[in-house]
Amino acid sequence: MRKNAIDIVSLGCSKNLIDSERLMRQLELNGFHVTHDSAHPQGEIAIVNTCGFIADAKEESINTILAFCQAKTEGRLRRLYVMGCLSQRYMAELQTEMPEVDKFYGKFAWKELLTDLGKAFHPEHGDDRTLTTPSHYAYLKISEGCNRHCAFCAIPGITGNHRSRPIESIISETERLAQQGVREIQVIAQELTYYGTDLYGGQRIAHLIDRMADVEGIQWIRLHYAYPAHFPHDLLRVMRERDNVCRYLDIALQHISDPVLANMQRHITRQETLQLISDIRDQVPGIHLRTTLMVGFPGEGEGEFEELMDFVRQARFERMGAFAYCEEEGTYAAQHYPDIIPQHVKQQRLDQLMALQEDIASDIAQAKVGRTMPVMVDRKEGDFLVGRTEFDSPEVDCEVLIPQQAARLDIGRIHDIRITEAEAFDLYGQPA
Repeated sequence: MRKNAIDIVSLGCSKNLIDSERLMRQLELNGFHVTHDSAHPQGEIAIVNTCGFIADAKEESINTILAFCQAKTEGRLRRLYVMGCLSQRYMAELQTEMPEVDKFYGKFAWKELLTDLGKAFHPEHGDDRTLTTPSHYAYLKISEGCNRHCAFCAIPGITGNHRSRPIESIISETERLAQQGVREIQVIAQELTYYGTDLYGGQRIAHLIDRMADVEGIQWIRLHYAYPAHFPHDLLRVMRERDNVCRYLDIALQHISDPVLANMQRHITRQETLQLISDIRDQVPGIHLRTTLMVGFPGEGEGEFEELMDFVRQARFERMGAFAYCEEEGTYAAQHYPDIIPQHVKQQRLDQLMALQEDIASDIAQAKVGRTMPVMVDRKEGDFLVGRTEFDSPEVDCEVLIPQQAARLDIGRIHDIRITEAEAFDLYGQPA
C-alpha cells in the first residue's frame, strides 16, 4: 500500500474519462501521486468512476467495485470511493449493498471528494486535465446531458438535460491542449448536434467546429456523436471546407423501420434518414460514416429486421456497431413496451447484422489497397508501428499496421503511408 497515492479506474465512455482526468489534475495539485487504470493498483486510496448505461457496463462496474471492496477487507486498501453514472443512478441501493465503500458520489459531485479528502478544489484549473491518452490526441467534451429522451435510453435520467459549454471555454481548452502538444481532438458529447441551443438560441456546432479548426497546431478534429433528427446541415460545409476537420461522422441511427423508429421515439422517418445520408455523402465527398444500430427492440418483427438488413446493404456504412436491445428500468420503453423478443432471437439477428457488416467493411478496406493515405502513428506494438487514418477514431475503428523495420516514423505525427494489404478491420502499409 503506497502512502499518499491514489488509483483511479475509469469505466464506460470517453465522457467519463474526461471527468477522471479533471479529478486527477485536482488531486495532483493537492500533492497526491495518481495512477490511472493501473494493472496492479498499489495506492492507499482507490476511486472507481463507473458506467451505469447498459447491463454489461453495469456488471463491469459492480465487479470492479467488489474487487476493491475485497482489497479493502484484506487490508490492501485504506479508503474506497465510487463516482460516476452507476452511483448517480443507484446511490441508495449501492450504499446498502456495499458498505465497504467509504462514500458514493453522483456523476457531477466528484468535487465533494476533494473536500472529503481534506483538500481544496482549484477553480483556476477547473478545466485542466491530466491526459491519460497518448500525448498527441485528446477527447474534448462540449456539453453534458441530453434532451432527446429516446424510449430505450436511460442517460437523460442520469445526466439531466443538455447543457452546452460556452464557446470561449471550449476554444481556450483547445488552445491549451495544442500548447501541450495535442494534434488531434476527438470532439464528444452525448449529442453534439444540439450544441448551443440552450446558450445561444440555436444550433452552433458548425460555428464551434469552424472556430476550433482555427487553433494553431490542431491537425485533426473528429466528431462524435451526432443525432439524425434536425441535423444541422451547415456542419457539412465546415467538414468539407476545413482541411483539419476529418471527413468522419459518428451518427447513431439505431434503426430504419418507421414503426420501430416511432416506438424508439427517434423523431425521424426512414425517408428522412435516407435523405440525410445522401446529403452527407454528397456534400462531404469521401466521408466515412460510423453508426450504431439496435436489434430486438419491441415492435421489430422479421419484416422490420429484414428492412434493417436491406438498409445496411444499401447504405454501406464504413464503420458500424450494433447491439441487442436490453430493457433499462426507468425508460419509456420499459414502462410501455413488453420486452417479448427472446434473447436467442436477438442474438441471432445481431450475428446476422454484424456478419453482413464485416463483408461490407472488408470490401471497403480492400478498396484502399494501393492508395497513399495520411496516417497518425499512435504507438509501437510488437514488430509494428500502429496508426490510424483520418477515418478512424481511437479504440473503436480500424488501425494501420506498419512494419517497424520499414522506416523510422515519429509517434504522434502524421506520415504518408501506402496501403499494401487489407483485412476487414485492419490495414497494412509501408511509408510512401
